[in-house]
Amino acid sequence: MSYCGLVAGEHGVMNEIIPVTICTMATERSDYALTGVVLVVVLLVTTLTTNAVESRSVQIYGVSSVAWCALIALGIQWLAWIPASLLQTERFYDLLGGVTYLALVVFSLWAGSQNHGVSTREVVISLLVVVWTIRLSGFLFLRIHNSGKDGRFDHLKTSAIRFLVPWTLQAMWVFLTMIVVIVINSQAVDSAPMNIFDAIGVSLWVAGFAIEVIADAQKSRFKTEPDNRGKWIDEGLWSLSRHPNYLGEIVLWTGIAVMGTGSLEGTELAAWISPVFVYLLLTKVSGVPILDKRGNEKWGDDPEYQKYVDKTPMLVPRLRFNR
Repeated sequence: MSYCGLVAGEHGVMNEIIPVTICTMATERSDYALTGVVLVVVLLVTTLTTNAVESRSVQIYGVSSVAWCALIALGIQWLAWIPASLLQTERFYDLLGGVTYLALVVFSLWAGSQNHGVSTREVVISLLVVVWTIRLSGFLFLRIHNSGKDGRFDHLKTSAIRFLVPWTLQAMWVFLTMIVVIVINSQAVDSAPMNIFDAIGVSLWVAGFAIEVIADAQKSRFKTEPDNRGKWIDEGLWSLSRHPNYLGEIVLWTGIAVMGTGSLEGTELAAWISPVFVYLLLTKVSGVPILDKRGNEKWGDDPEYQKYVDKTPMLVPRLRFNR
């Protein structure tokens, strides 16, 4: 059994409530081992990342605020997993991801304010995350609500043990993606003055955010047209890139990381794992591979689709020069 495609991809409604005994019966022996491996890997990666970047973090009850953020992320996701498992629903999966982002922004800002005032950089970088979170989590929640289900969870949600995996991975996803913001907000030292890297970072974020929003809007509009039912989108930004929404996502989180350049020192620079993680997740693990596989299953025999795939880059549009 495979747990591929648990974090990013196409996203959706509540199924009928099924007794817990049925969920238990649906659990295979191998599920416990695989879920255990996922838990160990997530805890190991989270712990190593925390140890690398917490050197100047504010201490709350003897624990770094970075570590507290990791615990909060895991706590929210694991608490949400309980009712989600009982109801066998993925309806609130993406919404709870957004709630976790917002919780970490608020907590990290509060933690840092215990030692000094909130700096301009902390306010700006936090607002960027809040805007992105509200927009994307709302968009994904409405998409699931309207579509009725999310096929990624069909097999997972019938077993509480299997269903624990996506919720745990989402905790790691939120924590690693936001690690630059967490480190900056929760430092016990005064923030360095804003510099050219902050301007570059904000510019990248704006560009990435615009690309993501436009791409999502174009795809949503395309799907509402009756004539496009069962077709792939190859217009607008989607004529230049097969996954422009993912390109926007990678660019905006790279912008966030660039903003941290003026505040990160020593091992805190390990926080640059954020855009690297986003890139690897979307292009190698979950997003692109799964959607490309689905596309090939639907339209692989269509010459026009193969032509579209061959001529259209996965992410970055090709530069074209007129002679």
